[in-house]
Amino acid sequence: MIVLKLGGSVITEKDRPETLDGDALERAADAIATALADEEDLVIVHGGGSFGHHNASEHGVTTTEGTHEAGAVMDIHGAMGTLNRFVLARLHDRDLEAVSVHPLSTAARDADGDLELPTSQVRTLLEEGFVPVLHGDVIAHAGAGATIVSGDELVAELARQLGADRIGLCSTVPGVLDESDAVIERITAYEDVESVLGESDATDVTGGMAAKVRALLELEAEASIFGLEGLEPFLAGENPGTTIE
Repeated sequence: MIVLKLGGSVITEKDRPETLDGDALERAADAIATALADEEDLVIVHGGGSFGHHNASEHGVTTTEGTHEAGAVMDIHGAMGTLNRFVLARLHDRDLEAVSVHPLSTAARDADGDLELPTSQVRTLLEEGFVPVLHGDVIAHAGAGATIVSGDELVAELARQLGADRIGLCSTVPGVLDESDAVIERITAYEDVESVLGESDATDVTGGMAAKVRALLELEAEASIFGLEGLEPFLAGENPGTTIE
């Protein structure tokens, strides 16, 4: 079973509010359709890009700073719902049985900020032949109203709970880059790349490469970080970009 993240910066024009990168999304959907022809079990998570990040920034909501305004919650969730419908439409065009699982309706953070994500519905959807599609979202947060859950957080929790065999992060870069902007082929310990990525902290969960690498190193499944051109090879069983184990 594969957990795949489509980065928000890959499928949207991140510098233009609520603007889809249609060509990139079409390419991603083609690669996914080809892979699922071989009956792979796949869970998809997509980031917020110019849809979620723009609205979250407008309302000052982050993974730690929350809001108690229903209007802010619905603006952020509504924008992510719009992007999610774009993603599903491209998958449906290729006859894939993709269905949405919205984190706002399923997930929450406790008072310590730890993510609680029930996954029985995702597991059952997989067993029944569906392709669950989750996304970065705004979720209830005890003591803080509502805060953001990033796609990276969802990927890590889904992989852990569902026992994923492989994890893929499709990014705007071809992998983790060294000082010369060359792709680092394999990472087995954070200390090996700390000089390149620097220190990581809890505020880095919405997309910083350091946080991605740290989170993936903690998981049992092998993970890959790659650019859009690496998506089809990854889904075919290859290891494009950077492998993290």
